[in-house]
Amino acid sequence: MGEHPSPGPAVAACAEAERIEELEPEAEEQLPAAPEDHWKVLFDQFDPGNTGYISTGKFRSLLESHSSKLDPHKREVLLALADSHADGQICYQDFVSLVAFFLYNGVSLGQFVLQVTHPRYLKNSLVYHPQLRAQAWRYLTYIFMHAGIEHLGLNVVLQLLVGVPLEMVHGATRIGLVYVAGVVAGSLAVSVADMTAPVVGSSGGVYALVSAHLANIVMNWSGMKCQFKLLRMAVALICMSMEFGRAVWLRFHPSAYPPCPHPSFVAHLGGVAVGITLGVVVLRNYEQRLQDQSLWWIFVAMYTVFVLFAVFWNIFAYTLLDLKLPPPP
Repeated sequence: MGEHPSPGPAVAACAEAERIEELEPEAEEQLPAAPEDHWKVLFDQFDPGNTGYISTGKFRSLLESHSSKLDPHKREVLLALADSHADGQICYQDFVSLVAFFLYNGVSLGQFVLQVTHPRYLKNSLVYHPQLRAQAWRYLTYIFMHAGIEHLGLNVVLQLLVGVPLEMVHGATRIGLVYVAGVVAGSLAVSVADMTAPVVGSSGGVYALVSAHLANIVMNWSGMKCQFKLLRMAVALICMSMEFGRAVWLRFHPSAYPPCPHPSFVAHLGGVAVGITLGVVVLRNYEQRLQDQSLWWIFVAMYTVFVLFAVFWNIFAYTLLDLKLPPPP
């Protein structure tokens, strides 16, 4: 007496099913929203009437809310694409395409990899910055950052056009030596001759290879049996001139963010200096050992003296000259 009979299996199963049904909505609410749902929620904030369209003015306000992260030129491109139909409205599919692709590339990718017009590029730990010159790795790692897609593209073209054939003939060790020497000489040259500017790009190493190759062709013009050597020289010189001219223009062009200086072009000249000295000796005779060439030791001594001079310059000159450097990133 007084004991309640235990429910039967059927009753217990029904109770368990009801409990699961009560928990399902809560579990669904905890699931992360799909990317499409995220864009739809954002779109609905600007389309309260569920018309399926938002005005270009509202889209402009969305872009302006990200103006601190998005390059002004890219923002104008987005606005022009948004109003391509000239009807003042954007449908949901166009909204997703514009925001998901262009905004991502403009904010997440371009800001750190391809775009130096934004001050945040200086926060990257690879870029050489005069305020951070004590971090020695930056004299080499700056080659992994570039001042725009055209800067990266021209350097890639020159490396494929000149670097790959040279490596096939002379081997990776010799070509790598010239390349790295040009990279280091480029950043050190900037720290001596353009002391207030940061450095990005692999132009120091690329220009070392190309200038060494061109000088070697000129010195051995009559004896070289290379096909299309004149055409290759012309293409290389045109690419070098375009890239160097752009670098000079960018350095002296007023910055959109005055505390953020544009990168220096002096690294190109440092690479050329290495190319016509060390590079010419390395490429002159690939069958003769470098240590058997007297010019090799002369140019190695010159390069060593320059590196030591640049190191002492970085230690003492910045303090003695009392330069006004850009603020640290």
